[in-house]
Amino acid sequence: MGEPLNVAMVGCGNIAAQYLASLSRLGGLRLAAVVDAVPAAAERVSAETGAPARTVEEVLADDGIDAVLNLTPPQMHAPLSISALEAGKHVYLEKPFATSLADADAMLRAATAAGRRLGSAPDTVLGTGVQTARQLVDSGAIGQPVAATAFMMSPGHESWHPNPAFYYQHGAGPLLDMGVYYLTALVTLLGPIEGVSAMGSRVRSQRVVPEGAPRAGEVIEPEVDTHVSAVLRHESGVLSTLVVSFDAPASRLPRIELYGTEASLDVPDPNRFDDPVGISTEMRGTTFTPVPPSAGYREAGRGYGLADMARAILRDEPHRQSAELGYHVNEVMERALESIQERREVAVRSRCERPAAVPLDATPDVA
Repeated sequence: MGEPLNVAMVGCGNIAAQYLASLSRLGGLRLAAVVDAVPAAAERVSAETGAPARTVEEVLADDGIDAVLNLTPPQMHAPLSISALEAGKHVYLEKPFATSLADADAMLRAATAAGRRLGSAPDTVLGTGVQTARQLVDSGAIGQPVAATAFMMSPGHESWHPNPAFYYQHGAGPLLDMGVYYLTALVTLLGPIEGVSAMGSRVRSQRVVPEGAPRAGEVIEPEVDTHVSAVLRHESGVLSTLVVSFDAPASRLPRIELYGTEASLDVPDPNRFDDPVGISTEMRGTTFTPVPPSAGYREAGRGYGLADMARAILRDEPHRQSAELGYHVNEVMERALESIQERREVAVRSRCERPAAVPLDATPDVA
């Protein structure tokens, strides 16, 4: 095994704990520094992990730091990532890839110019859930794929999140915050998307955080559509229907279903790594038979995409959560918003390769 990648984690907010839980067991990574705009937050994580709390400037100037794990708010993804790439660091960032295509283009140019890797969440698609579904699709178990549906129906984040207003600002909303999981899964399963037609709505001009929530009584004024419906045309000809909502009090809709000429698949929540897959060959049936895991990293967690990138760097091969995949999904979301505004189907210009499948029982950090 080669030397572990020395990683500086920038951003010690809500998602950081999930990354830290994985980093501690991934041998290809070493947490070498923690950074946060609020020094107390970095000091708290430093006390928990033993990694020194440092500033962004110190991290970027340190030749001993190999990679930056960018967990900052989406508006900071491009500025920090570009600075890190220009400083000679590899970068892996939380979703979404960027808040605009102009920023996404600038990030790709910076990575190419620096000769450094750029990777992007979500890496949930590397777990046994989506990977087992992909193995079934690739093996022909459902016949020829015809269509897919994907639903993320929720009442919004204000009932549980300590800072829910962020999720209703530009750069967030149900599409950029949660749709990215579903789109990354759909591209992983069915290949790139060439066109999108979407509609959106924002039925409430104000949302009030309910009693019992962390910020009860706070009034939120959404800047983005809180319900989006889209039809996606994959390059393969498959049509996917995506609905994401912060306006659904309750729902019984499946997370993702794939429909082929021979069978249908029940694909688990793409915000999770290892829920079971189901298959049904019944015509007009409603019963799906659970499928044992047949592909994917077992017991994976957030950070496995970064570990996969570190392994790929050592082996000089492509990493699965690539910049091209992150960019493509980001463009699909941007084109969906464009479609909503222009009330027409919009072409998606970028393409990406489907990431390499993950064999069952593979480990991401073995050189």
